[in-house]
Amino acid sequence: MQLDTSSVTFLLATCAYLGIRGHFKRKLAGATATVSRSSPADRALVGLVVAGQIVLPLLALFTPWLDGARYTPMTPVLAWAGALLMAAGVWLFWRSHADLGDNWSVTLEVRRDHVLVDSGVYRTIRHPMYASFFLMAIGQALLLHDWVAGPAALLAVTVLYVARKPHEEAMLVEQFGDAYRTYMDSTGGIVPRRRARGVAARGN
Repeated sequence: MQLDTSSVTFLLATCAYLGIRGHFKRKLAGATATVSRSSPADRALVGLVVAGQIVLPLLALFTPWLDGARYTPMTPVLAWAGALLMAAGVWLFWRSHADLGDNWSVTLEVRRDHVLVDSGVYRTIRHPMYASFFLMAIGQALLLHDWVAGPAALLAVTVLYVARKPHEEAMLVEQFGDAYRTYMDSTGGIVPRRRARGVAARGN
């Protein structure tokens, strides 16, 4: 199919997102985890997000398989809103990785010499990486004019967040105790909230 401006915008943002993730994965190659809660279920959740963010959109854009789900864009304003949300999500995704440094991992892990991070975007929000996924997912829904591929990421990210967040925070409470409980009480989950005090969080 012929790509329109909205589709190209989505593809450029997705390439930036994948480039950021690849860069930080290479930086942490060989890092040792002292606590790991990785499981087939958790890896399946990651796979679900990959399908929603990448696989289904590519099928919609480059194959005829989802042609029946295409619809006519309603207004250019929505495309601009989608582009801005995608850009904000990519920036937050990068900033979340940069602020976490060596404390980041794809799966549920605590690394050797893991420290609590309470600076940068983690100052007011515990899970900015999930927040970035939601921003990009809403942007995707506005940019891709397809009833399947458009909202696929939003559905996948919602399932990931609801299913994984309790396990991730339980692991961090177990690792860091009252310091993390204080942090939870004084920050927002995926919506920023000013904190009076607290110490830190680790992202997705």
